Amino acid sequence: MDKQNLQLDAEGNLRHFLTIEGLKRAMLVDLLDTAESFAEVTEREVKKVPLLRGKTIVNLFFESSTRTRTTFELAAKRLSADVVNINVPASAASKGETLLDTLRNLEAMHCDMFVIRHPDSGAAHFIARHAAPHVSIINAGDGRHAHPTQAMLDMFTIRRHKKTFQQLIVAIVGDVLHSRVARSQIHALSTLGVQEIRAIAPRTLLPVEAASALGVHVYHDMREGLRDVDVVIMLRLQYERMQGGMLPSEHEYYRLYGLTEDKLRYARDDVMVMHPGPINRGVEIDSAVADGPRSVILQQVSHGTAVRMAVMSRAMQRSQAVVREPS
Repeated sequence: MDKQNLQLDAEGNLRHFLTIEGLKRAMLVDLLDTAESFAEVTEREVKKVPLLRGKTIVNLFFESSTRTRTTFELAAKRLSADVVNINVPASAASKGETLLDTLRNLEAMHCDMFVIRHPDSGAAHFIARHAAPHVSIINAGDGRHAHPTQAMLDMFTIRRHKKTFQQLIVAIVGDVLHSRVARSQIHALSTLGVQEIRAIAPRTLLPVEAASALGVHVYHDMREGLRDVDVVIMLRLQYERMQGGMLPSEHEYYRLYGLTEDKLRYARDDVMVMHPGPINRGVEIDSAVADGPRSVILQQVSHGTAVRMAVMSRAMQRSQAVVREPS
């Protein structure tokens, strides 16, 4: 079964959300439009809608996270679902229980959705292939493979500022090799029809044959790569996934690839600066840029709840042709 069919039910509605790859542009636009309606909900005094009342959603994080887990929990609660956070280090999984046994035991407790973060690429797909028919799986990041909801909140942030994707030049800078976020961003940007995607990084931090495999234009000189771009997405150095000496030093990396005001001058005057976090100030980005007027980093965090509400509501209400607008 291919990635797209695994994610969709027989009517073509979203069942699982595992990867951007294979999804049609119309579905991505629908998720962005749905998130737009939920963004208004998150700004109300009473921040709840009853769409998932009676449903139970389990956050199952085998890797630590603050922003992602918190926004998923907020999203579920604002949809009126019951939320269970599994402390994996204290769970049966830490005692040798298999991933599939963990799934089966939680299904036996009549849970409806699992939000999975796992260090192994493909873990979310594995769980989705074995999940009960009524259960939905949301990928909150698996290994180097994908982080689709992060990519969608990034797309939501871009659309709010730039209105359209078609004429944009977007640069993704840094550790592309180890970044699941970058892969999901590239698939989303490509599907939504941006004019050009650039990957700016040292050779050691780019996938082999990145241009042909990912469909991006590769630059090793940051100033040249930033010339005339509309959006700059900075990436964290994924030290925990690196093996061997991929960088001479943090100081040298910052000199060549850290985003400073000087380098940002090569981009367009109205350039947006993004970062999926957590930020390493003075390593991949200067504080003056991260906190400056062109930065939308905190807006990305704010948009995470609305986008994850959209994904959850679509996956859990897949039997309906149209999800009701929040009233």
